[in-house]
Amino acid sequence: MIELVDLEAYCNELLDIDAFQDYCPNGLQVDAGRSEVRKIVTGVTASQALIDAAIAAKADLLLVHHGYFWKGEPEPLTGIKGCRVRALMQAGISLLAYHLPLDAHPELGNNRQLAEQLGFSSACAVKDSLIWQANLEQPLDAAELALRLASTLGQQPMHISVKDKPVQRVGWCSGGAQDAIELASAQGLDAFITGEISERTVHLARELKIHFYAAGHHATEKFGVQALGEHLAEHYKLEYQFIDISNPA
Repeated sequence: MIELVDLEAYCNELLDIDAFQDYCPNGLQVDAGRSEVRKIVTGVTASQALIDAAIAAKADLLLVHHGYFWKGEPEPLTGIKGCRVRALMQAGISLLAYHLPLDAHPELGNNRQLAEQLGFSSACAVKDSLIWQANLEQPLDAAELALRLASTLGQQPMHISVKDKPVQRVGWCSGGAQDAIELASAQGLDAFITGEISERTVHLARELKIHFYAAGHHATEKFGVQALGEHLAEHYKLEYQFIDISNPA
């Protein structure tokens, strides 16, 4: 058991949230009034389905990567957002959310965890960027990399291919980082993996001659929140459960 205020303070320091200019508040987003935490449920996005699952699991705290109060969205707690927040409050489940700080953390973050899942042993962050990169021990056929992504993430990636170009230097950035493809190319990478793709990305990949893999926003960001949840459960001797709400996007 741990006091909610102490748990949040620990996470805020661990993830160094003050170092980021983010699109949403990081930390405690909904305080449902329960001061003590015995059980944490984690998930990628604080959807109604995840909230309902956390209620059924008798969680005290829901920890997610995608929470609420994004820049530019309407502020009133009405409609879908109102229903979600009301469900949390009525169940006494607080909401803790970490976005960019959880992408970037050198051990628990989405990009580090994705590297471990994919077997990229020489992974490191590109300076002043959320992009990570690795030099593979042996060149990999681009189709083989697509198969590795599909096997690891549980869904087939969209692959914009460069003919007769093996992959030796690979880069990645979880989530919606398709517009980082030019930076990835400037690093001399043979391939770039992220979650999403835009219409313009196809043309850029072809013209930059870099393999591009859109492997799913949800799929590429489901490992960091698990690592953080497992860390907190071990550190504070808490009950913990990860709940994966299927999302092909």
